[in-house]
Amino acid sequence: MTTSVPAVIRCDQFIAHSPSAVWRALTDPGLHAKWWAAGDVQPVVGHRFTLDMGPWGHQACEVLAVEPERLLRYSFAPGSLDTTITWQLVPEGAGTRLFLEHAGFDLDSPLGKAAFEGMGRGWPDVLQRIEPVLAAATQ
Repeated sequence: MTTSVPAVIRCDQFIAHSPSAVWRALTDPGLHAKWWAAGDVQPVVGHRFTLDMGPWGHQACEVLAVEPERLLRYSFAPGSLDTTITWQLVPEGAGTRLFLEHAGFDLDSPLGKAAFEGMGRGWPDVLQRIEPVLAAATQ
């Protein structure tokens, strides 16, 4: 019997835009597609949507918690990865500190371990793409 605690990826990124602008990047499907993945994300608890993850296929999601301009949490890939993504926005100076927690990876599963390692390397690069998308959107 294994008793390992599900693994968590945590990272953060300073974004030189207001929390309301960063919130739009997280919740506007058009902007979201430009920095991460296409999908009908909406900040409504219970909303189900799919993210097009390219070579990793379409991943089902369901919004679990919403605090406008502060927090967005949704399930990610139930039935396969069974993880949860939480975005937290904290005002910082003239911008926003965006915290990401991607939790629930089963490191005893080959899929869970591979996803944890790959996403652990990939998330910091994904977060860095948000600011240029917002800058282009305000021009």
